[in-house]
Amino acid sequence: MTIEQSTGNIQPPERITPLKGLFEAEVAAKNTKGLPPVHLWNPPFCGDLDMRIAGDGTWYYMKSPIGRKRLVRLFSTVLRYDEDGKYYLVTPVEKVGITVDDAPFLAVQMSVEGQGEQQILHFTTNVGDEVCVDNKHQLRFETENDTGGLKPYVLVRGRLEALINRAVFYDLVELGCEHMVDGEQRFGVWSSGEFYEMAKARDLAHE
Repeated sequence: MTIEQSTGNIQPPERITPLKGLFEAEVAAKNTKGLPPVHLWNPPFCGDLDMRIAGDGTWYYMKSPIGRKRLVRLFSTVLRYDEDGKYYLVTPVEKVGITVDDAPFLAVQMSVEGQGEQQILHFTTNVGDEVCVDNKHQLRFETENDTGGLKPYVLVRGRLEALINRAVFYDLVELGCEHMVDGEQRFGVWSSGEFYEMAKARDLAHE
């Protein structure tokens, strides 16, 4: 049976995925009523898996897209980004490396609560995670080397980030304002009482 032929029912993991311990991870998540505690697991490294997360958030296994959203969600819950700068799928019995082209998740929706400095930004990812931007889930902005444009990211959990897609980023920019930081006007956005700088205001004036 291929990865695409799996059903939505809980089955022995060897029948539905290349990970032997995925079933145990799913059970652990149900027992804790949350995500699998991958930060607590230290299983042996079992090599790299032919799995890739593309820049648009699509998951591939053996060069074919994984079409079952439930399975993608399950894989996403056992994803970990370690201090060695590599991404792994981690279960109680194994740890396998995968390839991530950019960020592992994509922020596809945004909602706003409140206004001004007290507003709170909420994002939803392509795999169903919901994130409230605060001091534990911060925004950051990188400059693209080829275009000079901004790439916005939000921290989802652990070291795992979501790239904010372009349509949502446009909405985020609409919420932007100027704020004095270290004696200089900066352009950015507020959430949970924190100001997240996108650029210096004087740089925007020259564009």
